[in-house]
Amino acid sequence: MADDAARMSEVEKLDAGLEYDFWDPEVDARKLHAVEGCQKLNAIPVQQSAEREAAVRELFGSAGANVTVLPTFNCDNGRNIHVGENFLANYNVTILDIAPVNIGDYVMIGPNTLIVTVNHPLSPMGRRKHLGIAKPVTIGDDVWIGGGCTILPGVTIGNNVVVAAGAVVTKDVPSNCVVAGVPAKVIRQLEDDVPNR
Repeated sequence: MADDAARMSEVEKLDAGLEYDFWDPEVDARKLHAVEGCQKLNAIPVQQSAEREAAVRELFGSAGANVTVLPTFNCDNGRNIHVGENFLANYNVTILDIAPVNIGDYVMIGPNTLIVTVNHPLSPMGRRKHLGIAKPVTIGDDVWIGGGCTILPGVTIGNNVVVAAGAVVTKDVPSNCVVAGVPAKVIRQLEDDVPNR
């Protein structure tokens, strides 16, 4: 595997879930796409909902019907973000989508929330080499993420989940529950009243 990695480009390493150099020009080009797309989206007045939705569709990898992303929104790639129908990202949401972020239907993300797919080495020499490693984030249907939350790399959140304001989600969350705290823990079970899920 080490020999295979030595022959890979930094973008290929990133996409394979291996350590990669985040200063690499090809990796940086993905960020440039995101910066330009976010600037375009954030410059469109909130009242111009059709234009904003078109800009979201241009920035994201895919999006269902009725997508709302309020300013100021930031991301690291854009094309790695896939959201379902009736998606809402409230003010000041950041999604660092170095790896894919897949979000289901009827998801609401509260203001000042951060979803992260990238991590860096604990070793100072690894950080001096500009190394990153990315792990995808998956969020199910009917999830409400409260304000000021952080979702860390590699996390999967099930369906019908409420993430309480200020929570830091470090591990997978099962369906039908409320999680809260730092790190987030299940504090309550929820009934799923959506028929035929």
